[in-house]
Amino acid sequence: MLKYIVKRLLWMIPVILGVLCIVFVLSEITPGDPVDTLVGADAPPEVKEAMREKLGLNDPVYVRFANYIVKVVTKADLGNSYTTNQPVAKELMVRFPITLKLTLWSIFVALVISIPLGLISAVKRYSWIDNLSMALALFGVSIPQFWFGLMTMLIFSVKLKWFPASGIDGTAGWVLPVAMIGIGNVGNFARITRSSMLEVIQQDYIRTARAKGQKEWIVIVKHGLRNALIPIVANVGNVLGISLGGAVIAETIFSVNGVGKYMLDAINARNWPSVQGGLVLLAISFSIIMLLVDLLYAAIDPRLKSEFKAKNKIKSRRKAVEA
Repeated sequence: MLKYIVKRLLWMIPVILGVLCIVFVLSEITPGDPVDTLVGADAPPEVKEAMREKLGLNDPVYVRFANYIVKVVTKADLGNSYTTNQPVAKELMVRFPITLKLTLWSIFVALVISIPLGLISAVKRYSWIDNLSMALALFGVSIPQFWFGLMTMLIFSVKLKWFPASGIDGTAGWVLPVAMIGIGNVGNFARITRSSMLEVIQQDYIRTARAKGQKEWIVIVKHGLRNALIPIVANVGNVLGISLGGAVIAETIFSVNGVGKYMLDAINARNWPSVQGGLVLLAISFSIIMLLVDLLYAAIDPRLKSEFKAKNKIKSRRKAVEA
């Protein structure tokens, strides 16, 4: 297992390098000059040239890319922001916990709603309950997040004044952003839960458990749900990783000072070090999340752990025979 973890961590290196390479290329072909944003478009040419030299923008893109990689690897230095002249890593560490908390709460809300919804739909399949649940799930999948966020703000903030329209200073400030992201994921999780449970409840061990006189809820939850969790966990990992970067819509609408809004502001200002640093952080976070999801498979399904151990034993025997 340790060897597998190390292998996955090493795979993060080409992923991050690929992300940075794409960002550097896009920064070169994107219209606009960060110097114009910093000193003004009407500044004298000598002032612009001095600023470009200070920021190192006169160097070829491959030189800047190499220097950036060296600083990240040797010093964990993501550079300084063009606009604030503060370390990007420091600014990201202030904002990342906010984005992570927003994402985790939204996933939790989505799972609390979607798993019972999917279970009920699978148990009562083809009934009016199933049709209603899947209609709600389809609504959640189809609804645009930005529209849903604006509607919730209009209804619950402007009209009813139940929650603040922006900021997350108190508990009430988290409700609308979390609901916006969470409700959008309910439909996806509910449909996966339903399809996975429909496959599981037709297995022989479910019929055996019922034949032994087990209560129906024990059969469904203890015997069925655990074996149906693998595709759900896989989807949760994907959604969690995507939501870390995709929370930019909720953060922008509700003025949440997270990583997504930070990167969006940096893109508008052509603040490339902040964009690059944010993408490095998100790429590392996504890779770690997917690694944790893979490790959860073994905890949920002991068959996977046994299969992994069997492969290691076979490899050890082969090495012993070759020696």
